[in-house]
Amino acid sequence: MNNYPIHLGSTLFTMVDPNPGHEVAYNRWYERDHFYAGCMIGPWLFAGSRWVATRALKDLRFPEDSPFSEPVDAGSYLAIYWILDGYYEEHFDWALAQVQDLYKNDRGFAERTHRHTALYEQPWAFYRDSDPVPLELALDHHYEGLAVVALERADGVSADELRGWLESDALPALMQDSPISIAAGWSPIDRDAASGGAPMDLGSPTGGQERLLQMFFIDDKPEGSWDRFRAYAQAVEASGKAKVLFAAPFYRTVVGTDTYTDQLW
Repeated sequence: MNNYPIHLGSTLFTMVDPNPGHEVAYNRWYERDHFYAGCMIGPWLFAGSRWVATRALKDLRFPEDSPFSEPVDAGSYLAIYWILDGYYEEHFDWALAQVQDLYKNDRGFAERTHRHTALYEQPWAFYRDSDPVPLELALDHHYEGLAVVALERADGVSADELRGWLESDALPALMQDSPISIAAGWSPIDRDAASGGAPMDLGSPTGGQERLLQMFFIDDKPEGSWDRFRAYAQAVEASGKAKVLFAAPFYRTVVGTDTYTDQLW
């Protein structure tokens, strides 16, 4: 691929449940106000997308006990944002002040629970195709499905060693001749240092530097590839290089509608 000057540097990953009975109100508030006012209008943030897990998709999640989402089926809506490389601090200085101002002006939404909201950096991508959609464009490409997988490296296994094994063995086996187009890997940013002053509880801990967050962008609905992800998880566990902490499929939301709000529970 050509080396264009727009490079992805960090991401905001925010997985949330509306409180039961407030599904439509939450969806509309987030989509019609907060998605823009809390994120998209901010400096150096260049893409965002929203995803949703229906009850049927939540039932596919594994393992049963997960430190990433407690319980494992918590977290109905997921929003993901891309921040330009080199501008992490400038964007999140704005974002913290902005969210505090929004809440002071009654533009928050109390009837929701954050399940895992965290910041990640140092992205890398593995592609199925020789001329792929680059990761920078993934949120705008309108993939139908997304899979989120969180891994934790075993003691004595370096980040480079795990990535090398994933790229040479596990990811080709998962993605070859499949609808899975992109596998992106991310390292966590310490949340206590990055988001002090947030006006809400942000959910489960970020994890240390042994954590690897993966996002898989899928051409089709994710349940059609879920046997592949189960096999991928088994291969990761069998390698002894990492433990699978969380695996979950999502649909892209249908912007401007309340589709899926009646299917969350």
